[in-house]
Amino acid sequence: MLGVATWGFALILGIVLVIAWVIYGLVNVFGKRARKEVGAELELAPNRRPYYDDEGLEGPRLERVQLYGLLTLAVIVIALPLYWLFEPSRQAGAREEGDARLAGWGADLFATTADGGFNCAGCHGGMRATGGAAPYTITDPTTGAVRSVTWNAPALNTVFYRFSEEEVRYIIVYGRQFSPMSPWGIAGGGPLNEQQVESILAYLKTIQLPADACEAGANFCEGGQLPADKQAEIQAAIDQAIESGEAGSVGEAIFNLSLDAGAYSCARCHTAGWSYGNPLVNGGGAFGPNLTSGAEVRQFPSAADNVAFVRNPPEQGKKYGQQGQSTGRMPAFDAYYTEAQLAELIEYIRSL
Repeated sequence: MLGVATWGFALILGIVLVIAWVIYGLVNVFGKRARKEVGAELELAPNRRPYYDDEGLEGPRLERVQLYGLLTLAVIVIALPLYWLFEPSRQAGAREEGDARLAGWGADLFATTADGGFNCAGCHGGMRATGGAAPYTITDPTTGAVRSVTWNAPALNTVFYRFSEEEVRYIIVYGRQFSPMSPWGIAGGGPLNEQQVESILAYLKTIQLPADACEAGANFCEGGQLPADKQAEIQAAIDQAIESGEAGSVGEAIFNLSLDAGAYSCARCHTAGWSYGNPLVNGGGAFGPNLTSGAEVRQFPSAADNVAFVRNPPEQGKKYGQQGQSTGRMPAFDAYYTEAQLAELIEYIRSL
């Protein structure tokens, strides 16, 4: 905040200087000094006027100039250390102001088409991006029939709990094939340049649910957990699924967790048709690989390695398991579920 205060002080100083110059100008225009000079140019020329004599030049005049120099030196001696002390906070304030401005631009881009944006809010549930719906057209691979569906768009107010910033940037730029999420970056064939993509990323950071285990005032931090109330909401949805008989285990309940709980379930990517309310074989594969073929067990002979992968998958291009190479599209669930819940989830997945 010192940076902001320094900027405000500079603004006040600038205003004072402008007022002083205005007063000076008015005095010279309307004051006595503005009266017309009388006399020949020869008499009025500055280089024709008598200057200080030796006694005046080396006496009061010299002392006055020395005093001015001493005052200037004093100002420099005081001002430079103060500048050095305030500069880090000024830079921090400038970064904060820049981030806020970038997020503001991102909010304008994220808004609906009616509000002049690119309609991200139209699909992802308003400006808070709590999850929404998007119209989509699918083609039956067997019959060729075309039909319109309503696609469940994920909540983005927890997106940085699931993906790194680089992964979110990749998804925005290149989209998600076979889904309503089309490429938006120029590199992917979309309309947004790099600065616009960065602006949207900055805005998304401002709407993340406040994380537990973060520094005071931080909206989101690396390694933070979902807020306690959101974790309780997810746990209640798991319990409800088991009590109603919809799921036979905690693992199955997590795998098929409803979007109403504000979570990001495994079925979204690993069960075809789940995203538009027409799920096929549970874990049969869609965006993510088929989990019913035993590939998961072959990929991860150790269940502990399987849990570690689901908790925090490697970045794009990095190796995992026996012969796996990450695409960077598998979300991390470390911030969503406890270790015990993830163990139950992996047990269910490996049973498929």
